Amino acid sequence: MSALSGRVAVITGASRGIGLGIARRFVEEGAKVCITARKADGLEEAVSALGGAVNATYVAGRADDPEHRAEAVRHTADLFGPPDVLVNNTGINPVYGDLLGLDLAAARKIFEVNVLSALGWVQEVFRKPPDRGGAVVNVSSVSALQPPGGIAFYGVTKAALNHLTACLAVELAPAVRVNAVAPAVVKTRFATAMYEGREDEVAAQYPMRRLGLPRDVAGAVAFLASDDAGWITGQTLVVDGGVTLARRAG
Repeated sequence: MSALSGRVAVITGASRGIGLGIARRFVEEGAKVCITARKADGLEEAVSALGGAVNATYVAGRADDPEHRAEAVRHTADLFGPPDVLVNNTGINPVYGDLLGLDLAAARKIFEVNVLSALGWVQEVFRKPPDRGGAVVNVSSVSALQPPGGIAFYGVTKAALNHLTACLAVELAPAVRVNAVAPAVVKTRFATAMYEGREDEVAAQYPMRRLGLPRDVAGAVAFLASDDAGWITGQTLVVDGGVTLARRAG
């Protein structure tokens, strides 16, 4: 038996990057998945890469749209059965710079997508406790742990997501476990600005001497979603190649 055999998962922000890497790992481990993102064309390609309709389906829409969340859960249940695993991977960061110059309208949008939509997905997926127990894994960031230059408010929202993870873990136990992963820089389109043109320089700051790959995060998420993590809840697992330790030591 694979670790996620028989599980049905909703994975947000999964047309590419970390989300698609998580979906791929879940399918490899025996799960059926519904992936979401804003654009249908990218989702269609992703479903094809996941082996087609036998393994995966998709619903396009905005993570902060309640109607989209409801549609995705209904569609998943109709096709594969009620979802019992949720991965909140959607996150945005459309601004860069100091907090004093931050546009507050942009800040509200970041908080809406990165924090409130995550709670909305949990409310939608777990209105009824799953028969065999459920799991939520929220994708946070090491920017929640230490002040990050230029993306401070993004880090604020991820810190809020970590605390939301802990609060939900208490409220939803024992039926649903809730954990988070906090990656450092992972080589995706979303993080390109963090390393483009200077990857070797950035990687040299990491004890593991490389940047993360989507599969590094996917493995951690798959573990937390599986029964192997059956006595783990309310935790944020740092997946960072050791960089936060190196910064503290420095």
